[in-house]
Amino acid sequence: MKKTLGIFLTSLMAVLLSNIAYAQEAIDVKQGASAWGVFLGAGLSIGIAACGTGIGMGHAINAALNGISRNPSVAPRIMTVMILGLALIESLAIYALVVSILLLFVI
Repeated sequence: MKKTLGIFLTSLMAVLLSNIAYAQEAIDVKQGASAWGVFLGAGLSIGIAACGTGIGMGHAINAALNGISRNPSVAPRIMTVMILGLALIESLAIYALVVSILLLFVI
């Protein structure tokens, strides 16, 4: 119950904060405007994404090692699926990096 509530509140906060971000005008850093929010958003986006993908990778590797230790004969198939899964998880971190770079240089 607590986990579901936490996921719900996190999703709600993300939706509400994204609406606030769209309602604001672009900040022109070159004209001396205060841009601390842009830098904070860029840092938080890559930091939270790195934390989430690190946890996901740890769970994936743990599950693969448990599967291999229970049935060593299927180790090559498990490793193939694990590496594919790790590549997909890593792509999420790359997307977050792109978002943080966009926040820093485009906005």
